[in-house]
Amino acid sequence: MKYVIIILTLLVLGFGGYIINTTKASEGFNLAGRIEVAERLRVPAQADNVSCSIVVKNEADVPIAVKRVINPKFPMEFNIGKEDLLIDEVEGNIKLEVQINSHGNLGVLKSGDIFGQSNDLYASGSKDILLVADKMMGKPTLGNTSRGNFFRTAAR
Repeated sequence: MKYVIIILTLLVLGFGGYIINTTKASEGFNLAGRIEVAERLRVPAQADNVSCSIVVKNEADVPIAVKRVINPKFPMEFNIGKEDLLIDEVEGNIKLEVQINSHGNLGVLKSGDIFGQSNDLYASGSKDILLVADKMMGKPTLGNTSRGNFFRTAAR
């Protein structure tokens, strides 16, 4: 009987430790929401070989997390977790930016890149965040529209 009570006590303590550990793990960094693209920019934003990067920055505009999606379709749901963090801990409020491009370089906006940013500050654990990509650098291009020069082409 004494062994049964000891075993039950150990099981209860083990189960309690498991519950506490699981609860703490779920309290980690997490952001969730949706990205929408302005209608006029939707075709280039969903072209082949395009990447969509969600950049999380602290109040000093230092990137603290990045999530990248290749060949996105919009509207797109996103979830940024601890695995996307560039640092160990997140303190204070954060803001989000979205960059959509075909060259893959973050922080360098080139002609044809689509981007947007949040107007609000968020805390870790925020859900239902709406990011709208509604700006484009330069003029939109629809691929190679040059017809070439007949004389130069025929001379080859």
